[in-house]
Amino acid sequence: MNDPLELAQALIARQSVTPNDAGCQEVIAERLATAGFTIEHLPFGSVSNLWARTGEGAPLVVFAGHTDVVPPGPEDAWTNPPFKPTIRDGHLYGRGAADMKGALASMISAAEDFKPRSGSLAFLITSDEEGEARDGTAHVVEELTSRGVAIDYCVIGEASSRERLGDMIRHGRRGSLHGRLIVHGIQGHVAYPELARNPVHAALPALTELVEVQWDDGGEHFPPTSLQISNMHSGTGADNVIPGRAEVSFNFRYSAASNVETLQTRVETLLKEHGLDYSLEWREGGRPFLTQPGALTEAVARAVHAETGYEPELSTGGGTSDGRFIAPAGAAVVELGPVNASIHQVDERVSIDDLPRLARIYRQILEELLA
Repeated sequence: MNDPLELAQALIARQSVTPNDAGCQEVIAERLATAGFTIEHLPFGSVSNLWARTGEGAPLVVFAGHTDVVPPGPEDAWTNPPFKPTIRDGHLYGRGAADMKGALASMISAAEDFKPRSGSLAFLITSDEEGEARDGTAHVVEELTSRGVAIDYCVIGEASSRERLGDMIRHGRRGSLHGRLIVHGIQGHVAYPELARNPVHAALPALTELVEVQWDDGGEHFPPTSLQISNMHSGTGADNVIPGRAEVSFNFRYSAASNVETLQTRVETLLKEHGLDYSLEWREGGRPFLTQPGALTEAVARAVHAETGYEPELSTGGGTSDGRFIAPAGAAVVELGPVNASIHQVDERVSIDDLPRLARIYRQILEELLA
């Protein structure tokens, strides 16, 4: 296998802040085309998508990932420029090193000289994972489904490891549901509260009850559903004015024991019980998915053990991923990638020793599933 380090550096050097791909997929496509993959670019809106496939028939194993990254923030906070890949203290630094250009480089290294003895291997890569995630993987899966293409197994290169490479495999994710609540009041002078109605005062008892509710008990593979208030805003900026409205943003990370409709109904029932004058907007970030322990999780666990000597933990924790678009089409999905301690942070980094180790893990997974 080729060392993935050089490719990881080439990808990090491209400023692919979401949804901009900045030419990353062209670099990847060139490598995969040389390796015998059929290349298809599937742009949609401002998003770049790549579908590359080799082999015929089932099972179809897919490596999935994204070339877009989150903004680096103030560049002077970085030890080295965020888009100048830098090796220091045994790590490769740069925006996207761990999330997830390092994993993409390892996947490509694992696949370049691999020829499926049965079934087929494909890559599904987007530049729309860190942003709105509407025109990327979701769009490609719709296109593949319309063609009758069925993904059997999918490995996503998200930074799933917690403390050391491969110590955790994500085999599902909780759902995500966002709410934006506006509580309406009547603006007035603080000295004349009888002439006003303070929406902050009205909202506080309801909000207190919302954060204390036990929404469900979770399940065998999921922790209980949680609600977190992420933003609150009210006031005109003056100290002597009762505000006319209060805005509250909150998020559910919910288990398979709950669903969108039930959560929405319970929230609105509680708000009405408190007599609030309110408006509420909902936005669904993704529904939960779960891959039951089986052929894929076992193949990944064996590959991790062969390379590292320890058994990985199965988990459904963390945020959302593009697995929420792939799993509903019938695929078994896992996430396996580098240590996630520095993702989205200043001085994001990945161990340079972990990149070839990850490539060997990916390669063994292919050997097992496409033997």
